[in-house]
Amino acid sequence: MVEPASGADPAGAADGVAEALDRPLPEGVRRRVVALVSDAFGGLTVAELPSQLRQYARFTPTRRAKFAGNAMAAALESDPLFRQRIGERLKESQPELAGALEAGSPPAAADPVDVAAAAYVLRPVGWVKLVAAAGEEAQRADAERADEEARRELERLREELAGARAETRAENERLRGELDAARKEAESLQRKLRSAQSDIKRGEAALRRTHGDIDAIKAEAAAHVASAEAESRRLKARLGEAEAAAEAGRRAVREGRSVEDMRLRLLLDTVLDAAQGLRRELALPPAAQRPADLVDAVEPGRMSPKDIAARALSDMDPALLDQLLALPQAHLVVDGYNVTKTGYPQLPLEKQRLRLLGGLSMLAAQTGAEMTCVFDGAELAAPVLLAPPRGVRVLFSKPGVTADELIRQLVRAEPSGRPVVVVSTDREVADGVAKSGARPVASALLLKRLSRV
Repeated sequence: MVEPASGADPAGAADGVAEALDRPLPEGVRRRVVALVSDAFGGLTVAELPSQLRQYARFTPTRRAKFAGNAMAAALESDPLFRQRIGERLKESQPELAGALEAGSPPAAADPVDVAAAAYVLRPVGWVKLVAAAGEEAQRADAERADEEARRELERLREELAGARAETRAENERLRGELDAARKEAESLQRKLRSAQSDIKRGEAALRRTHGDIDAIKAEAAAHVASAEAESRRLKARLGEAEAAAEAGRRAVREGRSVEDMRLRLLLDTVLDAAQGLRRELALPPAAQRPADLVDAVEPGRMSPKDIAARALSDMDPALLDQLLALPQAHLVVDGYNVTKTGYPQLPLEKQRLRLLGGLSMLAAQTGAEMTCVFDGAELAAPVLLAPPRGVRVLFSKPGVTADELIRQLVRAEPSGRPVVVVSTDREVADGVAKSGARPVASALLLKRLSRV
């Protein structure tokens, strides 16, 4: 806010008494004064500006009004020469308003704020009254706006209150409906509860009757058991009698066996003589072939080169691993670090694992066989964050369990007869899995096969 004028202005003196404001300049008039000074500011040279305003000479009118408003208002109040120069620019830009103010008859249709701002700059006779009238007009306009806003706010609040009352009535109606529904539901549940209680009572009565029936059945069963035991003793006695009779019959058969043997030998001789007569009558040639000769099979010396190659593979030929994995439901178990430290021991353990698992994933995709790669957990300095590749199961041994023992557990878990292939150069592992029915192969064989992937 601009402080009241402290000195007399020669242009606004009347009868030797200087006019001065007895209250702060109204805010609306002050903003309009700052805008007038900012617009006229650009028409002055740097030398014509007060020293405290020269730093704002290159600012745009908007930025000048924003950042130098207080400084310009203070300079306008305290520097009559600066105010005179601004008044001259105002007369050039608004000659009609300036002329009317100097003539003492401001235009009635003009905005009182514009009239007060121009009067404050030009300081004609009676300018204080014009500024005070503009302030009162601005206050009256603000009061009218406040009244209008209050009225609109009151109307809005009344509408909101009416809406809230309507919503409250609707909510009350809904709650009443829900309460009625809840009461009906409670009555229905009470009826169901009474029905369930009566069912429970009937069930308890039926249970008591069942217990009585069970007791009667137990007594009847005990009587039947006693009767069965008596019948069992009787049958055992009869069985003894039957066994004695059977033994007597066997003795009688042994005594009459010589006669039956003679009759059987006579019948056999008759059949043989009849067969010899039939052979002579049919004149059948001697049999040159046997049924086994007609079975389709490969005989020694008649194998093809392909068959010989398939059967003559060495233990280090990668084709041997392909044949093993081609068996139905084959399961390949790999001693991970045994293979990686055989093939690429110079790499860090993490890269060893990734390289081996990548090759096994491609091999699994080619063969379709189940594959499990086992690593020794004792080799780890920290838990491994590893996403197993597709088609490969990755296992780490628990603390206190070696990878060799975990491999033997995997082999023992397989059903007898399933083809299981274990890749490890460790002799102890190979011998152990071989006893469990698995086929051990060397780590170098798997490395050769993976080099072809």
